[in-house]
Amino acid sequence: MDEARPCADCSVRDRALCGTLSDAELVALNRIGRRRRLAAGETLALAGAPAEACGNVLRGALKLTAATADGREQIVGTLYPSDFIGRPYAERVEFTVTALTASEICIFPRAPFERLMEDHAALERELLDQAFAGLAAARTQMLTLARRSAGEKMAGFLLDMASRREAYASRATADGPITFTLPLNRGQIADLLGLTIETVSRQLTRFKAAGLIALPSVRGVTIRDEAGLRVIAG
Repeated sequence: MDEARPCADCSVRDRALCGTLSDAELVALNRIGRRRRLAAGETLALAGAPAEACGNVLRGALKLTAATADGREQIVGTLYPSDFIGRPYAERVEFTVTALTASEICIFPRAPFERLMEDHAALERELLDQAFAGLAAARTQMLTLARRSAGEKMAGFLLDMASRREAYASRATADGPITFTLPLNRGQIADLLGLTIETVSRQLTRFKAAGLIALPSVRGVTIRDEAGLRVIAG
């Protein structure tokens, strides 16, 4: 990689952990990093395994899962472009990380990354900021699952996907409807939101009938009335 313009071809540089770093700091980070591609369904890390790496999601979508007491898989979170994977200073992987779609990650060995953080305060501060943001998002999701109706959950989920238009969504015109492809299937959406597959399907059908969305394909969604969805989401 050209050290004069480190990460120049990175599509998430301005939004990822590295966004606040100087070129000199990016060069140091680049020296320990490499890009890794994952196929849909490929596992990056298993819960309980030694924590050997961390990194930034460049493209695609990944899920974080935990095993329930009866052996089922429970989705506890999702990761999208610019999100950070892994926990520095943790000896073991907390959740299994699996690609939902074809994905690419900028990955760093954990020990060299920890040493780099100790030498570059900006990197450490940005990681701390992301950790606090992730904690706030997790608390918001807990509140969503506990208190919101099925319609509110689904409307909020669709709006969240639409807000990630750098990764998934697009508009034909500047003020036109937003179209995107869901990175999760309906069963995975149900797991994430604490609903059943039937309820997810019913809510999508209800939104379509109300003219709020269109469903051009199995995972395709077009938001026709964003304001209407926001009213439902609360």
